[in-house]
Amino acid sequence: MLSVHVVRQLRDFVHDVALSSRSGETLVLIGENGSGKSTVLNLISGILTPDRGEITLEDRTLFSSEKKVAIPPENRNIGHLFQSYALFPHMTVFENVAFGLRSRKVPKAEIADAVAEQLATMHLSDLADVNVGRLSGGQRQRVGLARALILDPALLLLDEPLAAVDMRAQAPMRSELHDQIRNAGIPCIVVTHNLRDALELGDRLCLIEEGKVVVDGAPEEVLGMRENGFIESFAGE
Repeated sequence: MLSVHVVRQLRDFVHDVALSSRSGETLVLIGENGSGKSTVLNLISGILTPDRGEITLEDRTLFSSEKKVAIPPENRNIGHLFQSYALFPHMTVFENVAFGLRSRKVPKAEIADAVAEQLATMHLSDLADVNVGRLSGGQRQRVGLARALILDPALLLLDEPLAAVDMRAQAPMRSELHDQIRNAGIPCIVVTHNLRDALELGDRLCLIEEGKVVVDGAPEEVLGMRENGFIESFAGE
């Protein structure tokens, strides 16, 4: 279970968000560009620090202004897939996926076995020795997800996970991503501007406007609120 209530002063508005996600549940954040969706992910992962508030994951407090707790990002056990995937272009697929395990000083033999298993799961085994700069958008997405999942995270954060994937490949990749998230069985938060992503990945939708949660509910409930200008446009896709 993830529970978040954080406040941070941004340039144009106060970011004040409260949300939660249960184990095995995917919460999809929607909203205009600049509304603060990616900021939510960065505050949870520790890339940004809230001015005040609290973030708890399972039985751990990751941040609490009251208790003066601020766990470093590398110790939060969160898989964060950035929109650009943030892969190391000079490394191979194997080296990218193994990076986090090497940082944790896992023995080489264990790394080799774990990476081989993860690459097989993500259908990347035949690309293990290929430099990631030579991969398609869909292949890079799978590498980024494999690198996040191999650390056995307690939470998965995905920022526009299919934005760099070719339009023709998005449907099968969306289905594959859905299966990978479900198999992980952990809370997941997805930021997207794509209606199909929201419908096919999300158990709940959360509309963010100027750093505030405006609507939070089942997809059909949220998308039925056509009096909201953004939802009217978004659902009209």
